[in-house]
Amino acid sequence: MTRLLSSLMFAGVILALPAAAQSQAPSPLLGTWQLDVARMPFPPEKRPKAVTITYSDAGQGKWRTTLEVTGGDGSPIRAEGTYPLDGTAAPSQGYPGVDMLATRVPASNVMVAAFYKDHMPRTTRTYVVAADGKTMTETVVWLNLNGQPEITTSYFNRAR
Repeated sequence: MTRLLSSLMFAGVILALPAAAQSQAPSPLLGTWQLDVARMPFPPEKRPKAVTITYSDAGQGKWRTTLEVTGGDGSPIRAEGTYPLDGTAAPSQGYPGVDMLATRVPASNVMVAAFYKDHMPRTTRTYVVAADGKTMTETVVWLNLNGQPEITTSYFNRAR
């Protein structure tokens, strides 16, 4: 009986090792991502020239995002925010339509973020990194200029 119990405990530890190692691995979301502008679901004249998002670990259960946009007219936007990953609201600076965000990472390759301006919801975005770690989709839930709900998807490629 003791031998059987020891064998089962050993098997349990061995089976748990891959999960433990996986939870210690950094999220595949971390890094720098470039928007595939050509695949945007908008007419070319309404697209930005470039969008780069960098996610980094800020420590203490927080991440930092830096967003760099080159508008269609060439105007630059740089936005930054450091936030917890538990859905708690945190300030965001630099993007005209956003002053607060709340973020949660329900799986290592998935991030859900809600963006607010003046305490009013603007968009909810879900980011998912593909299994190969090379691409990321961004699904955006928002109200379009006509006040109608819309869901759009954008595609990003890993830059580093």
